[in-house]
Amino acid sequence: MSKTILIVDDEERMRFLIGAYLKKEGFTVFEAENGKDALKVFKENTIELVVLDIMMPIMDGWETCKEIRKISQVPVIMLTAKAEDEDQLLGFELGTDNYVTKPFSPKILTAKIKALLKRTYPDGNNDDNFFDGLYINEKSHEFKIYDKDIYLSPKEFELLIYFIKNKGIVLSREQILDSVWGTDYYGELRTVDTHIKRLREKLGEKAYLISTVRGTGYKFETKGYA
Repeated sequence: MSKTILIVDDEERMRFLIGAYLKKEGFTVFEAENGKDALKVFKENTIELVVLDIMMPIMDGWETCKEIRKISQVPVIMLTAKAEDEDQLLGFELGTDNYVTKPFSPKILTAKIKALLKRTYPDGNNDDNFFDGLYINEKSHEFKIYDKDIYLSPKEFELLIYFIKNKGIVLSREQILDSVWGTDYYGELRTVDTHIKRLREKLGEKAYLISTVRGTGYKFETKGYA
């Protein structure tokens, strides 16, 4: 399964070098030469990991990481020419997942990227569902967003499973009520709306995956499905 990597570095040679290794390994690569451009690329595409240089013009890596963390928990690997503990500590405080000091081996960086992706996006099996940063295991009732455990009530969990299994299909409130609560349930349709509201709140930045279809019901979006 191909993953999408964003490389942010003001040195074109560095972007080319890292990108060449990643493309050889089957990754899809986006590039940006500064933080401002990186945020634009990030918001317009489904990015699953960011390789981020610190020293850049216009917007440096620190500020870029800070802005990314306001909207996403996507894994971030920082690149730096400095090896001081203070810089690494600052990076981790801002939400960096790993730290690589220049000069470095592209092979080692690629290995770190693979390891971080494997931890963040567990490989699927018959009991697993993976969707745009969401990981859900039906048997263990385990649910994560970018490797962060999220608690769902039994009914919220069942509702999310139902949406994922019917991704891309517009579902009426009646269909959802019958399938998740059962045909013998005599409660009101607003029960569906209330539970979906709570589920969206827990999905946080991923709440957009459950869209409202006016006059009909709801749909689980298919963008970014893997």
